[in-house]
Amino acid sequence: MKRINLALQGGGAHGAFTWGVLDRLLDEDDIEVAAITGTSAGALNGAAFKSGMVRAGRKGARENLNQLWSRMGASDDPQMAAWMQGVDPGQVARAMEYSVPYTLADAWSRMVSPYAYGPFYQNPLTSVVDQFDFDHVCATQGPQLFICATCVRSGKIRIFTRDEVSTDAILASACLPSLFKAVEIFDPDSGRTEAYWDGGYTGNPALYPLFEDHLPDDVVIVNINPLERDEVPKTPQQIQNRINEISFNSSLLRELRAISFVQRLLREGKLKAGEMSRVLVHMIADDALMNSLSVATKTVPNPIILNSLKQAGQLAADRFLHHHKADLGDRSTVDLPDMFG
Repeated sequence: MKRINLALQGGGAHGAFTWGVLDRLLDEDDIEVAAITGTSAGALNGAAFKSGMVRAGRKGARENLNQLWSRMGASDDPQMAAWMQGVDPGQVARAMEYSVPYTLADAWSRMVSPYAYGPFYQNPLTSVVDQFDFDHVCATQGPQLFICATCVRSGKIRIFTRDEVSTDAILASACLPSLFKAVEIFDPDSGRTEAYWDGGYTGNPALYPLFEDHLPDDVVIVNINPLERDEVPKTPQQIQNRINEISFNSSLLRELRAISFVQRLLREGKLKAGEMSRVLVHMIADDALMNSLSVATKTVPNPIILNSLKQAGQLAADRFLHHHKADLGDRSTVDLPDMFG
């Protein structure tokens, strides 16, 4: 049995890619997920996966993920799926990005605070997250689950785990401040109620909760924000999208750089083996697809995009398993020295 940790990025509706990755990993009976750290959409995927595993094993995890993304707007109609096979998700993304309704909604979100809606305000994710069985999400059985959010007052990350995971904790992890009111949760460390925003600002996702001695060395990152784009963004939409990607990747890159630094010290004998955790880093991604999408497809769930993302996630996970399953437990498949060289 190969034991791994999963690190699930946030990225709005693009989290359907992670849905596909997890769906494919569930086919591997000899791979056990020991822990999950997730932010925003990664937090929703992680909670659905864990609660399903506790309830009914792999079948339950798959059912929970399907139900989650059905509530988010994905379609399981086979006729629609067949029709969507010939649709280019990049073209759909561009049509959404430059549509009049999206442009007006985007401009409105930049001018009007979510606090301006008064009693009419409602977080649309509440009804989705409320349907999780938190007895299973918080259970001691199954994978350990870590949910990342950003404290507005201090700017520091907060990790919710075990009994701390709740509807509010997951909503906090997915709270984009231009769209949603900050989520207020009591913090026992500060002794006060704190306001929280999206965890992507400080950990997308945080890796350090996975560096416990009882957890495996392998960390499989499901990356849904492209690390690189060849073309310089020029339109307002492209610029805003790239700003979003850079800011939400920065915390992950900092942690990966720190891991790379420690690994170099171990190789050079400046640290003794056992003084620091060994971390084997892997990544499942599809940058070509993500480069064709945009911030519009992150914020507006579209059945065509969601189903395309799921299929892409399944294929990306299949490629990873074909090339690197044998490397799990043995070596990193992400070349960190090359990434930061």
